[in-house]
Formats: sequence, structure tokens, C-alpha cells
Amino acid sequence: MHSPHDQYVRVRGAREHNLRGVDVDIPRDVLVVFTGVSGSGKSSLAFGTVYAEAQRRYFESVAPYARRLIHQVGAPKVGEITGLPPAVSLQQRRSSPTSRSSVGTVTNLSNSLRMLFSRAGDYPPGAERLDSDAFSPNTAAGACPECHGLGEVHRTTEELLVPDPSLSIREGAIAAWPGAWQGKNLRDILDTLGYDVDRPWRELPAGQREWILFTDEQPVVTVHPVRDADRIQRPYQGTYMSARRYVLKTFSDTRSATLRAKAERFLASAPCPACGGSRLRPEALAVTFGGRTIAELAALPLTDLAGVPPGSTETARVLTADLRSRIAPVVELGLGYLSLDRATPTLSAGELQRLRLATQLRSGLFGVVYVLDEPSAGLHPADTEALLTVLERLKTAGNSVFVVEHHLEVVRGADWLVDIGPGAGEYGGQVLYSGPPAELASVRESATAAFLFDESPGPAREVREPRGWLSVGPVTRHNLREVTARFPLGAFTAVTGVSGSGKSTLIGELTEDVAGVDRLVRVDQRPIGRTPRSNLATYTGLFDVVRKVFAGTEEARERGYGVGRFSFNVAGGRCETCQGEGFVSVELLFLPSTYAPCPDCAGARYNPDTLQVTHRGRNIAEVLDLTVEAAAEFFGDTPAAARSLGTLLDVGLGYLRLGQPATELSGGEAQRIKLASELQRGRRGNTLYLLDEPTTGLHPADVEVLMDRLHGLVDAGNTVVVVEHDMTVVAGADWVIDLGPGGGDQGGRIVAAGPPQRVAAAEGSATAPYLARVMP
Repeated sequence: MHSPHDQYVRVRGAREHNLRGVDVDIPRDVLVVFTGVSGSGKSSLAFGTVYAEAQRRYFESVAPYARRLIHQVGAPKVGEITGLPPAVSLQQRRSSPTSRSSVGTVTNLSNSLRMLFSRAGDYPPGAERLDSDAFSPNTAAGACPECHGLGEVHRTTEELLVPDPSLSIREGAIAAWPGAWQGKNLRDILDTLGYDVDRPWRELPAGQREWILFTDEQPVVTVHPVRDADRIQRPYQGTYMSARRYVLKTFSDTRSATLRAKAERFLASAPCPACGGSRLRPEALAVTFGGRTIAELAALPLTDLAGVPPGSTETARVLTADLRSRIAPVVELGLGYLSLDRATPTLSAGELQRLRLATQLRSGLFGVVYVLDEPSAGLHPADTEALLTVLERLKTAGNSVFVVEHHLEVVRGADWLVDIGPGAGEYGGQVLYSGPPAELASVRESATAAFLFDESPGPAREVREPRGWLSVGPVTRHNLREVTARFPLGAFTAVTGVSGSGKSTLIGELTEDVAGVDRLVRVDQRPIGRTPRSNLATYTGLFDVVRKVFAGTEEARERGYGVGRFSFNVAGGRCETCQGEGFVSVELLFLPSTYAPCPDCAGARYNPDTLQVTHRGRNIAEVLDLTVEAAAEFFGDTPAAARSLGTLLDVGLGYLRLGQPATELSGGEAQRIKLASELQRGRRGNTLYLLDEPTTGLHPADVEVLMDRLHGLVDAGNTVVVVEHDMTVVAGADWVIDLGPGGGDQGGRIVAAGPPQRVAAAEGSATAPYLARVMP
């Protein structure tokens, strides 16, 4: 029995994901870093066990009725946890992007600014004071009535709706109309209304063209379809809808991403003419503070907003002081270049997490466990020092800070390390070491120790000679001002710079239209699927090969089973009780819904008849349960499968199971799966690969494996361009383009460009001193 004043969080018997009955004691009120190779079980321990249990205990104290309304994770698989305080989680998962979410709403800074305008703004003579809600574009009181607070309106034109006016309506002149029966129906209605549907569009009178495309009328007519010889079609009542009305309705109402994307092709967005893109009502825009409207202040970088004069009244002074104190931690975390009106979907996952971290700094909580997921992701080494200061302040305020991290500078700044491994997936899940960082050096099987205590620079590599150059620019976009950049062909280029300096904007200009690019491949960290039905095997195309192998077995042929029989996504071979999911959702009224293995297939996803077909003694469900490493051995004599599995092994993903749901994969794993599926195509030479921070979420050991593959692509005649903060990767590049010198308005220029040695010596570069440290 532990005393109530026990200074440790004690975990016993943790079995979440790949953890193997882990027992570990973690001290409170210190900075604890969880380390280990990608997929070793760090997040399963920190988030899946410690944080999940803290959240479960909190919900136990919430009224059952209220609990029903909150999305909850189930109870973690753990024997017991003692000494666990309340926990706050700051993960890198993106909330669903909405154009109404912004830097101001995430940090609550918008509330402070609205309060300042409501209580201390300069109102026009005779105007009554407005409530703070009237300064928000997300409320009925403040939103511009024309664009409903979105700042832009979607319009369409005849040129967009009818791209080829030489066609007649019957030939499909109105490209925006739906296909199949629905399009024929609209054409028949126009015919019935007396319009000539066989005359070229450009020859129709202007008034008729205007009405057909833009009318808001919806006349109902009786349509007598042309009778086909083989079937009788009865007359019916048809309602006309103009092309514009159809496009706008589809765009706003459809749940189909494909239909929405099609409708978007016929729309042009423009700033709202009523509010000029400011999203607010005229009454709110008539109020100023220091001579500026709230929209003008929300568009300023936060560093500039913090310098707004305090005003003359006591109320104004108090409110501006509050605003400044809330901006300070955001600027301290290197995000001073952002403006309040910057939309959340345009932020990187690292920026979003640091904004949440800044908000927590202001909350003044103490006695809490903060669980953070790679807070250094997307951070330049110069910003990482500021991050360590902030984590130290959270700890000094009386909190415990638990961080899952790969960045060696953050690991070195820890008071306590929990190293998990030794490998990934089924080869990990054990605590190799828990204690002060210095003593990890004696743990031989730790992959982290090898990098943490060896600070010698890597071997010198000969810089490749480019076989030509790609030029982009002059680019004027976001904070780039007439920037021209050159990228060497047949070489490895690293684009560096502090957060917000314009790196992603610059490589976004590299498109298939740039002279010298034959084929362009972007490999990003977006999920490979959003449902458990999408997995490693389906994404890489490996599942098609596996299904063909099973359909080709003697038993399958005898039973008449085709390839479709072995898919869990369609009726036939799958278990119909769970519809191929492998589990069923159990509603528990006032408790969170829980998932249980399907009572009929016990999680196998297929019906018993399908599972009777085997290949080399394994059925399809057992094959999906194999790791990539085991499957490579199992399918050694099936060339199509062996190639696909070989590339997954090459990028260090041997530990993943073939049927592992996409929802369980990290951003780094998703990026490497995309890279592997690209590598297996077998086409070599003259491809441009663009990667945005490929080392995010990777342990230094995994970074080495990934870099070998990327340099292999260059050796095969391709060009690789990466945005990168890991200086060991930059030191191994052939060419470096360093942007800066700062972020936002202080960035957007090329500070230095050339081989790593030249950039490491460049004056005025924030990257140079950190790069110089790791140069051979």
C-alpha cells in the first residue's frame, strides 16, 4: 500500500496495444520524457494508459447524464495506476478543420480583443454600445448578413457553367449539370418549356441563356419523354432548377466529397462585397480602437498587436494589458508571426499544438499532469530552446510534464527518462529503462542511448553535381515577396528556416508546370484513411495481390470463389453481423459506447465458409494479422507481394500488421507508407519528390533508415526536396535553401543558398550556428 503522499505515478500491468504487462514508476512534479523507436509503445503508455486512465477517473465524477454528451475513450487495459493526478492532454491530432476556427478562437485571444472593442472602442456619435458578441463573425449578432461571416461569397459565371458554347444543350453544353437521368430530366423540362435544346449555345438569345443558367424560378411542367421502342415511359411532373441553383445547392448540402469537388469547379470565390472580406456587420466595423477596426487589428501579426497603444481610459488600459499578457506566451513559443484571423486549417500540427500549450500557460493550473505529443515537431532548433523554457515554467508552477519526444535536445533537458523498446510493434512494448538521463548510457539494448550520448558528427558525404536546375519565381504569396529560387536536379535539397519563414509556401510553388519536372510526387503526413476499413494492405495495393492468391487456390476455385469473396468491404465473404468491421459497437446508455469483438466472427471479419480457404495453412484473416516482416517471409515466392513488402521493410515498417487500421497509425508512419507505395512502382529516374518534414515523429534510428531510402532515390536519377528542421539531415544534403531571417513579416527571404558548408558559415542565418555544430 502506497502512502497518500507518494511522489510517483505507479503503473502496474499495462497491456494497451503492444505493451507487455508493463510495470513502471514515474516521478511527479518533474519533466519526464518517453523515448523509443517509432512504434515502440511510447504513446500507448503516455496517452493510451496514463492519460486515458486520468480521463476515465474524471468522467466517473461527472453526472451520468452529462457523461453521455462527452466523447470518451474506454477504460485502458491496465492492472492499476496509483498516485495519478488529473491530466491535460495536448496531442497533435488535427481537430476537424473548419474555416470558422482561427488562431484567435483556439487561443481565446479573440474574446479579449472583442471585449476591448465592446467596452473601450471609439463609437460613432449617437451609436449605442455593442455587446462583445457583435464583434464576432461566428455569431448571428456580428456576422455580415451577405456572407454569413465567412468573408467570401461563392459566385458562378456563364463561362464557368458553359465552357464550350459551340455545343447544344442536348450535347452537354451546360457542364455543371448532373449526368445520367437527372441531367436528361432537366434537358427534357427545358424542351417542354419551349427552349431549343439542339441549337448551339452561343446562338441562343442572351435573355434565354440568362434564364436557363441563373433563374431562381422553379417551374413545374408535365414532361412527355420520347418513347423508346423497347420500353414505355409515362409522363411525369418535372421541376426545373437553374444551373447556378443546382451548383450552389450541391456545394452547400452534399455530403459526398466527390460531388462537392465537382460543384466547386463551377464556382469562383471572391471577397464579400458587403464587408470586404472582414466577415463583420457594418455596425461593428464602424467602431475603432487607436484608429483601427477590429478586422484590421485581427490581421496584424501578434508581435505587432502586442504593441498597440493602451488607450486613454482605465478600462482600455486594463483590457490592453490583459491582451498583451495573453499574447506573450504565444510569442515566446515562436508564433508571433501569426495573426488572429489566420484560419486553423492552414496551420501545421506543431503550430496548433503550441497554440494550445500557450493557452495552458495562461490557465494557471497546478498539480496537473500535462501529457504532450512531440511538442518540438515542426520547430527550428532556435525555437526548441524557447519550448524547453515553457515546459520548465509549467513544471515550476507545480505540474508534472510528461512528453513523448524524439528531439534529442528535449530528451537531454529531461529530469527523468522512460525508454521503451527495444524494437517496434511486437518487438517493443517493454520498459528498458526508467530513471535520470545520464544512467541510460549503460543500457546496451536502447536505441536511444546510442544517439543521446554520441554527439560526434556523421561521416562526410560528397556533394552531388546537379545535372540541371529548376527555377521558381518570382513568388509573391503569404510572406514571400518576389522570391526566386533555384533547385538542383538529380540532387537532395533541404529547405530550412524558423517556423513561419515561408518554407512550405516556397515548395508549394514546385508543380508539374515547372519546366524540367516530368513527374511530381508529394509525400505528406496526412492519414491514409479515416476509418478502420482502410489499412496498410488496402492502401499499398498489397491486399489486391493477397486476394488474388487466395482466389487462385484449388479450394477457392472448386467453390467458385472469386477475388471479391476475400474482401471484408463487400457482401459475400465478409461476416454480415459486423459487416466486415471485426467488432460491434455496444451502446451502454449512460456510459461511453464500447467496442467488442464481433460475437459471430470473433474479430476475424469474414464468414466461416471464407475462412475455410487457406494458403499454406493460413486463412485470409490470419494473413492480415501477420506483421510486414512475417508476411515478407510468407509471400517470398509471390513477386508482386514480395516487392510491396520489401519496400515497407526498407522504410522501417516491418513491425506493422497488414490489417492494422489506418486510424492507429501515426503521421510519420502514414508518410512512410506513402513513400513505400511510391517506391514499389518500380519507375525510376526523373521524378521530383517533395516531402514536408519527413522526420517528424521519427526516432534518430528511423531517420537513418529513411534517409538511406531518400538518398537511394536520388542515386537512381530522381530529385528530392525536403522541408526539414533536423540538422543531421540538412548536413547530409547536396544543397540547402535557408529562408528567414525570422517568421511572418520578418521572414520570406532567402538568407543563404548553397552546399551545407557554405550555409553553415552564412551570417544573419538562424540556421547556420545549429548546422555548423553537426557538420563533419
